[in-house]
Amino acid sequence: MKFPKFSGKPKKLSPLVIRRVSGQSMSPKLRDGKIVFAHTFTGNVKLRDIVIVSHDGIEKIKRIQDVRDDQVYIVGDNKAQSTDSRDFGWIDKTNITAKAFFY
Repeated sequence: MKFPKFSGKPKKLSPLVIRRVSGQSMSPKLRDGKIVFAHTFTGNVKLRDIVIVSHDGIEKIKRIQDVRDDQVYIVGDNKAQSTDSRDFGWIDKTNITAKAFFY
C-alpha cells in the first residue's frame, strides 16, 4: 500500500467528548445508556448531523433538522419524548459543544 506524502501543516485534533445517552428522546437510534463519541465543535454542521448542545444549562443530544445563517433547528428522533426546537425554537450554533462521529 502506498501512502501519500505529507505536505502542509498538520490538522489540529479536536478534543474527544464522550457522553452517555440519558432518556429516550433519540430512540431508536440512540437508546438510553448508549455511549456517544464526539469532537468539540469546529463550526461545520449539516443536516442530519447528531450534535451535543447546551440549552438552559443542560446538555442535550439532538439531530440537526435545518440550518440557517448562524442558527440550527434541532430535534430528537422520538418526537413524543423529546424537548427540542419544536418547543424552544432555533438555537445559535454557539450552543453546539460537540459533533458526534460514533454512536
